[in-house]
Amino acid sequence: MQVSKAGGKPVEPEVMIPLVATKAEIDILKGKVDGVAKAVFKEQGKKVKYLVGTMIELPRAALRAADIAQTAEFFSFGTNDLTQTTLGISRDDSALFMDDYLKAGIFERDPFVSIDQSGVGELVKLAVERGKSARKDIKLGICGEHGGDPSSVRFCHNAGLDYVSCSPYRVPIARLAAAQAAISEEKASEA
Repeated sequence: MQVSKAGGKPVEPEVMIPLVATKAEIDILKGKVDGVAKAVFKEQGKKVKYLVGTMIELPRAALRAADIAQTAEFFSFGTNDLTQTTLGISRDDSALFMDDYLKAGIFERDPFVSIDQSGVGELVKLAVERGKSARKDIKLGICGEHGGDPSSVRFCHNAGLDYVSCSPYRVPIARLAAAQAAISEEKASEA
């Protein structure tokens, strides 16, 4: 509201609730967000459109995405945490043994660099499908370093995500990978 009052473009805030595992959690927390928003709107004498969503970081949240999407207006997949909770591997500790895992063929690529498409990726695809079944217009994306990995960006495009976010220095790589994924899809549909 302050931005609009100062002559800036209208802003549509997105409030993201992290680490939701159940619909009851997002229901309770969305109620609190809505209560605060209502109080601010009354104080400011103006309403703005806003979205309340969640970060999908837990396997249970991915599995229960249809329930959660009844309340959440967007999902942002926290793929670093979803990787940790799915694989049971701490990102902080993985540097101690990941090279050995890669050499032994346990993982083809470091799952904290490139999305584990057959494990974590399967949960993402399932959550996308289930989330869309409950809310057709749900906004879907990921946040974290996977958003700057070309292979992960292609995966996200193919899984039906709307956006990826990543650290600023990886944005050029992410934009190029997203463009390449869109072009590949277009060529495939023309064939």
